[in-house]
Amino acid sequence: MDETSPASADIDLLRRLAQLNSVSVDYWDYRGQLQQVAPESLIKVLSALGEDIDLSSTVADLRSAVERAQQRQWRQTIAPTVVVRHGKCCEVPVHVPDGTWVTVSWIGEDGTSGDCAQLDRWVEPQWIDGALVGRATFEVPDHLPLGWHRLVATLEDGRVASAALIVVPDKLTHPSLQNGKRTWGVNAQMYSVRSQSSWGIGDAVDLADLAAVCADRGADFLLINPVHASQPTLPLENSPYLPVTRRWVNPIYIRPESIPEYALLTQDQQAAIEELHRQAVGEPESSDLLDRDRCWKAKRQALEMIFEAGRSYHRDSLFRRFVESGGSDLANFALWSALVESNSTMDLAGLVDNPLGTAADLARSGQAREIEFWKWCQWVASEQLSQAHHVATQVGMSIGIMADLAVGVHPQGSEIWSKPELFAPQMSVGSPPDMYSQQGQNWSQPPWSPRRLAEEGYEPLRDMVRAVLANAGAIRIDHILGLFRLWWIPSGQPASEGTYVYYDHEAMVGVVLLEAQRAGAVVIGEDLGVVEPWVRDYLRERGVLGTAVFWFEKDSAGWPLHPSDYRQACLAAVNIHDLPPTAGYIEGIQTTLRDELGLLVDDVELARASDRLEMEQTEQRLREYGLLTGPNPTPKEIVEALYAYAAKTPAALVVASLVDAVGDRRPQNMPGTHLEYPNWRVPLCDQDGHEVRIEDLSSNERLNSLFSLLSSTLQ
Repeated sequence: MDETSPASADIDLLRRLAQLNSVSVDYWDYRGQLQQVAPESLIKVLSALGEDIDLSSTVADLRSAVERAQQRQWRQTIAPTVVVRHGKCCEVPVHVPDGTWVTVSWIGEDGTSGDCAQLDRWVEPQWIDGALVGRATFEVPDHLPLGWHRLVATLEDGRVASAALIVVPDKLTHPSLQNGKRTWGVNAQMYSVRSQSSWGIGDAVDLADLAAVCADRGADFLLINPVHASQPTLPLENSPYLPVTRRWVNPIYIRPESIPEYALLTQDQQAAIEELHRQAVGEPESSDLLDRDRCWKAKRQALEMIFEAGRSYHRDSLFRRFVESGGSDLANFALWSALVESNSTMDLAGLVDNPLGTAADLARSGQAREIEFWKWCQWVASEQLSQAHHVATQVGMSIGIMADLAVGVHPQGSEIWSKPELFAPQMSVGSPPDMYSQQGQNWSQPPWSPRRLAEEGYEPLRDMVRAVLANAGAIRIDHILGLFRLWWIPSGQPASEGTYVYYDHEAMVGVVLLEAQRAGAVVIGEDLGVVEPWVRDYLRERGVLGTAVFWFEKDSAGWPLHPSDYRQACLAAVNIHDLPPTAGYIEGIQTTLRDELGLLVDDVELARASDRLEMEQTEQRLREYGLLTGPNPTPKEIVEALYAYAAKTPAALVVASLVDAVGDRRPQNMPGTHLEYPNWRVPLCDQDGHEVRIEDLSSNERLNSLFSLLSSTLQ
C-alpha cells in the first residue's frame, strides 16, 4: 500500500494501533449483531488518547504511531502506577540502559521502607531511539499493608524514577453482607422529597427526616441521587448526573436555618431570611414542578447573610481545618465558582483559562472574600449531609445513606477547568443504541484519559471516592462498566458512531475497594445493559454487588427470571431512576411518552403490544408464586407483588423506590431527552398526582403497607 495514502486506507494497521491502545474495533449491539467501528471514529479516539495521528495522517504516519505504541513500555524506566492485591506478590519491569544496574525499593505511606528483590527473568534487550535498552524485573513483596505507597528505582547513572504503588483489598467485606445476611432499603430522589420547611426542594435536613422515617420501618439504607456540585449561576443544571465536579457537593442542599451561625443574626436579618424562604417556595406553595433556579436565587442570598455573620472561635477552627484538608482542589473549585458567578458564565476561556498564571492570581486577590464564601458553602453542606448520615445510623440503619456516583462531569465544569489534562479532548461519554434508547445516548461528559489517570497514580479517582464516602455508608456507582470501558463519542458525531475505550479495571476497581474498605462502606455497581459475563463474575469475586432490575431480568424465552435464578451478590430492584414509577410502567406510560417525544424507532402499536405481552407474562409469573390471586389486580397489588417477588430472590440487598411506595406515576427522568421532558423536576406525588410531603410519609398507608411487607420478609 502507498505510504502516502490516508491512514484510514490501511484498516488492519489502524485496528492494530487501536488494539495497542485498548480501543475496541468492533462491538456486539443489542440485537446480537457484530458492528465494525468506522475508521474515522478510531482515528479521532486515538488522537484523543495522545497518539500522533489525525484525519490528515498517512499510512506512513500510522506505521510510525504503531511502532511508538509497541515501544511505549520500553521508553519508561518504570510504569507510573503499580497496583497489587493485598497479600500477593507482583513483578515489576524496570528499563535501563543495557548492561547497567538498577535497584528498586518501596516506601510505605507510613514512612517505612524496604528493598524489592530482583528476579531472574531474561528478556531480550530492545533498540530504542538508537540505544540498547534492557529490562530488569523486581518483585514487590507480599507483606505490604493496604495503602498508597511508592516504588523508587535508582539507576547506575544516578537517575531516579518512581511510581505509585497501591496495595488494594483482594475482596471487599462488610458486616451487613456477611453470612448470607439480607437486608432492604429505600431509593429516593432526595430533591423531590420536600417538607413544610424546605426551600423549594428537598435538602439535607429533609434527608435526615426521610432516613428516620425509613429506618423506623426497618430499612437499613437510603439510596439517594448524586449530590455533586452544580454551577453557581442561573439557570442551574437540573440533572444530578451532570455535575461540574464529583469531588464537591451542591450547596443547594443546605438548610440555612440549621446552620449554627443563623443564631448570630439579628431579628431583622432572620426576618429577611424568612422572606427569602417564602420567595424560594413560591406561590402557590406546592407547584407542579420543582424550580431549582428560584430556590437557589433566594438561598444564595440567605447563605451570604449567614456567612457574613462570622463564626465562633471553635467553629472557625473547624472551618479552617476543612479548608486545609480540601487543599488545592477546594481552592480551585472555590476560585472557579467565584469566577463563574462574577462573569455569569461557565465559559471562562479568554478570561481565566486555568487556575495557574497571573490571571488566576489576580482573581484570588481581588475575589478573596467570594472565594472564602464558596469554601464555607462546601463546609456547611458537608456538615449537614454528614449529619444526615449520622442520623440514619443512629436511628438503626446498618448502612445508612447510600451515595450515588455519577459517570462524569459537565464539559465546562470546574473539574475540567482545573485539570483539563486528565480528560480526553473532543470526546464525550454515552452509550450505543439499545432497546430503550434506539438512537444511542450522548451524556455530554468528557471521559478521563486512562493514560493520564495512570500517570497521576489514580489520585483523581481516589479523591473522588473518598469525598463521596465522607458522608455515606455505601456507594452506588452509576454505570460501573465505566471502570472497565466507556463508550467514547467523537465531537460532532452521533452516539451510534462511537466506540469502547478500555480502562485498567484492576487498578480502577482496586482503588474503589481500597477507599471503601477504609471507610467501612458497601459498593454497589449499576451493571445493567450489555455486560460480558466475566465482568459480573469479577465484581462478585471482588465483593462488589451488582444490580438486578425486575424488568431487565429475563430468561432465554423473554419471561421474568425465576427468583431462585437471581444473583446473590446484587441489589434487587423493581424500579430505577431511568424507568417510570412502577404504577406508571404497568400502564405503559413509558411507551406513551416516548411516542409523544419522538423517541420511538419501532412502530408505537408494536411497542404497546410488547408492553402488553410483558405485563401478561409478569402477572402470570406473580400468580405462579401465589403473589397475585384476584382476577383484576389493582396497581397497588401488582406493585406489592413485584416487591414480594424481589424479596424471594437471594439478593443480598433489596431496594424499594419511594415513588412506588406512595403510588407515584410520573417518571423522574426520560433517557434521551433534554428539553422535551421536565427531567429531575418532578416532586414526589401520590397516585392522584398530589404532592406527598415528608410530614405525610409516616401515616401514608401505601408506604407503610409496602415497607411492612419488606421488613417482615427480610428481617
